[in-house]
Amino acid sequence: MNSTQERFVALWSRSGGANAESVCADLVRRYGEPGRHYHTLQHVRRCLRDFDLAREVIAHGDLVELALWCHDVIYVPGAKDNEQRSADWLRRCAADRIATCERICEAILATCHNRVPDDLDACFVCDIDLASLGAPRRQFCDNGVRLRAERPDLDEHAYAVQERKLLQGLLARPRIYLTDYFHSQCEAAARENLTWRLAQPLPGAAS
Repeated sequence: MNSTQERFVALWSRSGGANAESVCADLVRRYGEPGRHYHTLQHVRRCLRDFDLAREVIAHGDLVELALWCHDVIYVPGAKDNEQRSADWLRRCAADRIATCERICEAILATCHNRVPDDLDACFVCDIDLASLGAPRRQFCDNGVRLRAERPDLDEHAYAVQERKLLQGLLARPRIYLTDYFHSQCEAAARENLTWRLAQPLPGAAS
């Protein structure tokens, strides 16, 4: 067991969960499924780095961290219910032992990014999930390649149209980042990256 997995086991145990090592093994297996290129443990580790940087301004750190660990544990490319199924996975594994389980599930569901959560902890989970939008341009582009690789079912035009709709929706928000911390850290760079990406030519429609 590596240090990342040990971190999960410790978090799960102090949150009240049982069978931490077997839950961790299942989580690691799921994040390593074939077909995943972006929604992997690498994404979780990046989320944890951003979480650690913001930790002192997050009131309920263990709740936010556990949501970050679990928010993409179920991922079927193109599915509309990945977040719901990830929350359901957490409920099954928690087996009524984790007192904050329902709040964690709400934070997981918030990573659909289709509304502004009422809960500040969920806002932090959403912001950390999207923090990579404000990464340096090379990393932003690499993330785009990884996300594209997860949708081999779509041709270039169809994928670009879908991506463009998502990015335009983010840019249209008054704020991409909901918390003051991530707004100050990531907003400007994320808007530059999204504007640059949207300026790229749209691939031609499939014949």
